[in-house]
Amino acid sequence: MTATAVLDQRAARRPWPRILLPVLPAVLLVLVAVLGPLPAAHPVDKPLTAPYGEAGTDAALGGDQLGRDVLSRLLHGGSALIGSALTVAFVVTLLATLLGCFAVLSPRLGRLVERIADTSILLPPVLGIMLLALAWPGGGRLAITFAAIVLGTPYAVRIVASAAAPLAGAGFIEAAIAGGERTAHLALREILPNLRATILALFGLRFVDAVYVISMAGFLQLGPQPPEADWALMIRENGPGILLNPWAVVAPALAIGLLAISVNLAANALAPATARRAALR
Repeated sequence: MTATAVLDQRAARRPWPRILLPVLPAVLLVLVAVLGPLPAAHPVDKPLTAPYGEAGTDAALGGDQLGRDVLSRLLHGGSALIGSALTVAFVVTLLATLLGCFAVLSPRLGRLVERIADTSILLPPVLGIMLLALAWPGGGRLAITFAAIVLGTPYAVRIVASAAAPLAGAGFIEAAIAGGERTAHLALREILPNLRATILALFGLRFVDAVYVISMAGFLQLGPQPPEADWALMIRENGPGILLNPWAVVAPALAIGLLAISVNLAANALAPATARRAALR
């Protein structure tokens, strides 16, 4: 093994201790939210205290507007939100990656994608979510998930296309074209592997955006409906009693904020490492 290879391996391993520091809180928070219903001490719909009851032995964070245990509802309210946000982030990132890689190789598709992105960006997100959610039969969380995918994909495609555009004119692409490779091979085997860092960062941003979109919809009662345990719905329902039991509002608000921030920091920490690893191969 040459000295250069040894240095490359050390450079690839060295950042991981610093990367784990921002990644670990995100992993722990997601696990707590997903597995939260298991350690919940009480059912989400069982009154334990007086309305907006203070924190005590039976209810560590007090009661909500109906006297239900805030902590138990908090533990139950994160899994559905994370599941929906992950679905949105995965689908949007997948669609944006495929469309973006092909758009830079096809001028006609590139112009179409650009026009759709320009049009969708002009539509206010709240208005778009309301239109799609209200038009969906029955509404609910599925409607909000669909709306977030529809509204988030065009902008994400533009990000991927912008990152892929310099690669489309690179020498290795020209060599592959001269060798008779098809467009699918150029997009998926030549361009896509060089966009790992961009795609990972985009996934983190789309997850954070999905968390905020789904939470906003829940606050506006366009998504999950009472008596479902949902962090955003808990904020809306318990707002009038924030002075009686602040934890009924502060706890779900902190959970939403910490989830979005921790996942975004984790994605930002992993993206440079992914780029370095791809460059060393």
